[in-house]
Amino acid sequence: MRVLLINNVHYRRGGADIVYLNTGDLLRKRGHEVIFFSQKDERNCPAETSSYFIDPVDYFGKSTLGKLLSVPRFLYSKEAGRKLGQLIRDHRPDIAHIHLYKGSLTPAILPVLKKEGIPTIATLHDYGFLCPHYLFLDGEMKVCEKCLKGPEFNAILNRCNRNNLAMSAISFLEYEFQKTFFPFDEYFDVIIAVSEFCREKHLASRKFSWDVRHLYNFYPDLETTTVEPRKGDYMLFLGRLSKEKGIATLVEAWRRASRSSTLKVAGTGELQGKLVVTPEDKIEFLGYKGGSELRDLIRGASFLIVPSEWYENNPLSIVEAYANGKPVIGADIGGIPEIVVNGETGFLFETRNVDDLALKIQEAEAIGLERYETMSQKARRFAEEHFSPSDHYEKLMNIYESAINKSGKKR
Repeated sequence: MRVLLINNVHYRRGGADIVYLNTGDLLRKRGHEVIFFSQKDERNCPAETSSYFIDPVDYFGKSTLGKLLSVPRFLYSKEAGRKLGQLIRDHRPDIAHIHLYKGSLTPAILPVLKKEGIPTIATLHDYGFLCPHYLFLDGEMKVCEKCLKGPEFNAILNRCNRNNLAMSAISFLEYEFQKTFFPFDEYFDVIIAVSEFCREKHLASRKFSWDVRHLYNFYPDLETTTVEPRKGDYMLFLGRLSKEKGIATLVEAWRRASRSSTLKVAGTGELQGKLVVTPEDKIEFLGYKGGSELRDLIRGASFLIVPSEWYENNPLSIVEAYANGKPVIGADIGGIPEIVVNGETGFLFETRNVDDLALKIQEAEAIGLERYETMSQKARRFAEEHFSPSDHYEKLMNIYESAINKSGKKR
């Protein structure tokens, strides 16, 4: 099968981009031809079709006036539509699998795929089909479903994009533009949700009618990764240093907890350098870590902590922790409770509750080696049952075949 994979960026920037590239590797290893379509960037991974990639636009680096002048390109990229059309005519893919496209590649790619008769699926990495700012968070970073249950104009009223009126208005405009001219349910044959929580949110919405399937992310090296059952002397936060990821809540909970271990924080973001700690806190900010260095950090930890404060879907940090036999302390929000089995593969705490998180940190540190090894084994078993590349591939192929059959019936 010749598969066209589409994403806003072609390097490992965030979780969605990693899934996009991992999917390409998985398909190639199974003998499929993979065609990529994305934006140009000096950080990009190699791609034979990079000559078709579009020129990027840095919206967030512009002034307010610059952002406003860039709105037409933000909403609709003629270049993306033109170059994708040429790529399709030159390579004739059997199916297209889209990850992130809004704001960069834009919905200009959707009518091209439809005109060329390419069966199309999309993976949901956020809630952009239901929420103008994708995250179900208002300007004060509180969980908000007003646009799900009412008019999307709430995105402006609540300044949902960075608590900024102009940026929130642009988010609202983008959402209404696509909903009106490129309805989500008219351009995708199948939608993939990476958590049951996400799937249920989309099925419960009365805005659109679509075929939503659940498929967890996978860990590419699961078969060759051995479990590290040793209980390390530190806990680990891995991810973006931003408000919705709960890092500020974690830092405060760590201060309040009675514990002797160290908290290591791996990642960068807008809160980098703004979280003030003292040597007595025993918190180490390590910056960005990747590759073998990151794997060693995970394998050396006792627990991974995921204190998210938004509707997290299927965090890759938990996927990787479980693959290495590391239990997780996770917030009870979004898709996290689906995969953190309280008391078995880790501990759940009430999201945003500093005291509850502090108690779970204490409980995790206090468990004995025998119980820890049991939790480690259960975490790894969960990974084998839900995050296997072989199982993921089989289910993905079934989804692809379903989309191809559905698309054929439409034509």
